[in-house]
This record gives sequence, C-alpha cells and structure tokens, in this order.
Amino acid sequence: MAVLAAAQLLDELMGRHRNTNPNEKIKKPNWEDPEYCKYYMVKFCPHDLFVNTRADLGACPKVHDDEVKDLFDKADSSYKKAQYVEEFLRFCRHMINDVETGKIQKGKQRLELMNSRPEGPPMTQAQTEKNQEQVTLLSEKITALVREAEEAGTCGNVEQAQGLMKLCDRLKEEKDQLLKQQENSHWSMTAELAAAQEKQMEVCPVCGAFLIVGDAQQRIDDHLSGKQHVGYFKLRQAYEEMTAAREKEQQEKEKRRREERERERSVRGGGLGSDRRDRERMERDRERDRDKDKDKDKDNKERERDRHRSSREKEKNNRHEERDREKERDKERERDKDREREKDRDREKDREREKDRDREREKDRERDRDRDKERDRDRKHRRDRRSPHERSRRRSRDRR
Repeated sequence: MAVLAAAQLLDELMGRHRNTNPNEKIKKPNWEDPEYCKYYMVKFCPHDLFVNTRADLGACPKVHDDEVKDLFDKADSSYKKAQYVEEFLRFCRHMINDVETGKIQKGKQRLELMNSRPEGPPMTQAQTEKNQEQVTLLSEKITALVREAEEAGTCGNVEQAQGLMKLCDRLKEEKDQLLKQQENSHWSMTAELAAAQEKQMEVCPVCGAFLIVGDAQQRIDDHLSGKQHVGYFKLRQAYEEMTAAREKEQQEKEKRRREERERERSVRGGGLGSDRRDRERMERDRERDRDKDKDKDKDNKERERDRHRSSREKEKNNRHEERDREKERDKERERDKDREREKDRDREKDREREKDRDREREKDRERDRDRDKERDRDRKHRRDRRSPHERSRRRSRDRR
C-alpha cells in the first residue's frame, strides 16, 4: 500500500513515463485502457472521499490521470462511455444503500431502544437490601452443598452426591433470578435518571452519525465539514445530479424523436396511413423505452434482494454455527462430568477392594494364631499324658 502511494506521488510529480528511455516510443494515453480508474474519469473516485475514516475504502488500485479524464470528457457518446457512467452510478447507489440500511436505520432503531423504558417498576432500597441478603444466603448454601457433595463422592455415596448437586442447581437458578430482578431494577432506575438528564439525540440523514439536538453551532459545523459527512453528501449529490441529467437526456431524445417523426410526416404529406404508422411507431418506441427502464429497475432490485438475502443467510449460518459450537461445548462438559463420575466410582471400587483385602489378611492372621494355639494345646496335652515310667526310661536312654 505504501509503495503504491509513493508510485502515485512520483507519477504526479514526474509523469507516468518517468522510467522510459529517451529513444523509447511513448504510448499515447487512451481512456479505454483498463489501467485507468473509471470512476475518476466519470466524476471522482470514491476511494479518495473517506481517507483515514471508519468508511475508508483503501487506496484505489487504478491510475488517476487528468489528461485521460479530459480525453474521456471530450470523447463522443458511445456504449462503453455510457457503461462507465452506469458503473459509477451503481457503485454510488451501493454505498448509499449501505449507509442507509447499515448506519442510519440501525441508529434510529438504537435511539428507539434507548428511549424505550424497561418493564416493571424499580425496587425500593429495602427491597434491594432484602434481595441482596437472600443472594448472600443462597451463595452460602450453594457452597456448603458443593462441599457436602464432594465429601459424599469421596466416600462413595454417588446417589447422595447427585441429589445434592441437583439441589445446588435449583438454588443457583433461584439466585440467578434474584440477580436478574435486581439488575432489571437497576437498569430501570438508570433509564429513568438518564431520561431525565440525557440530551435528545438524532441520526444524521446523510452519514448516519449521532447528533445532539440543539447542540453548539461549532460542533454542528465540525460535523458538516468532516470527511465522512462531506464524502456521503458528495456521493448523494453526484448520484442525484447524474440521474437527473440522464433522465433529462432521455426526455430530450424522446422529444427529438417525436420532432423527427412529425417532420417525416409533414414531408410525406400527412396521409392517414402515415399518421397511424407514426403513432404505432411512437407507441412501440415508448413501450420499448418503458421495458428497458423496467428491466433496469428489476435488475437493480434483484441485485439488492440478492445482497440482502446473502447477508441474512450469512447471519443465519453464523447463528447456527454458534449454536452448534455451544451444543458441542455442553456435550463436552457433560462428557467431562461423566468421566469424573466414572473416575470417582473407580476410586471407590478400588477402596472397597483394598478394604476387602485387608479383611482377608486379618482373617488369615486370626486363623494362623488359632492354629498356633491349637498346636500348643496339643503339645501340652501329649506332654501331660505321658506316664512317669516313660519319662524315667527316656531319661535313662538320654544318659546312655
């Protein structure tokens, strides 16, 4: 973009053929070449109207040459010249429709929305304090229920945890309703205060900017001399003047056509048959002109309808995509919650298995202790049942 601007500046200072060799033949300019800007040749280039504004169209990619513009003005009327004029008028009409439907209409709707008051009377100070106390109490209850649900989930009481979470959701809905009621009351009081103190606004019918009714003359003059306002005013003025000139030219053509027919009729002697043929020819020409005008109006309406339809379809598709993304997010949250619940269940099952293993180990230890006690009793019993004679004989055997 900067390179293009620098090149245009050099072209204005040194000419477009600044880089040609002295012996090289310079091509004469022709307004029909595609490198020249059509809008600049017809009237002016819209890209130069809104520089460094919100409606900036950027730098024009075509060449602006005053010599070529003079050639275009001096050229005889032709189909291509009329086509250039038609493209300029179509572009102006497109920009005017955009500002009328995009800024002016939306600005008026915004003013109507600002001037409309919210439903319901505002809350008193006592009601606001009571509402705030209820919100605080509900917040404490929700926090306590969430803590109990986490503890129940840790202990393995999944059903109890789910019931506590459902109760927590109901309390959250009640809290949201109270907050919404308080917010609506605050908006109502703010709207009433603003309606009593605010300055009345209006929308500029040319550029769609917001203006203060009865504002200082200096601010009004600054707005009227701004680039955006001057640009749209220039577009509207050029469109109206050229449209009026084209209609006047068509009327003059029709008038000349009628005069030629009258002259031909007078030359032929003004017979009855010639009058009838002339009237029929005039009617056919008039019908043909009407059909052309209808076709042009129909084409313009079709283009506007297609443009609005495409914009509505884009908005609708964007809303559907946003809704689908929101549904996917909700599903992903549900999946995460299900995974957390499944992990909690698995942890609880692992704890139960560990407890069962501990019980089994304890039972095995009890059995081992019982077996050891039983062996000790058997040894003692056998020891007690031996006779004194056997004990003496064993002692003697041990001495030997």
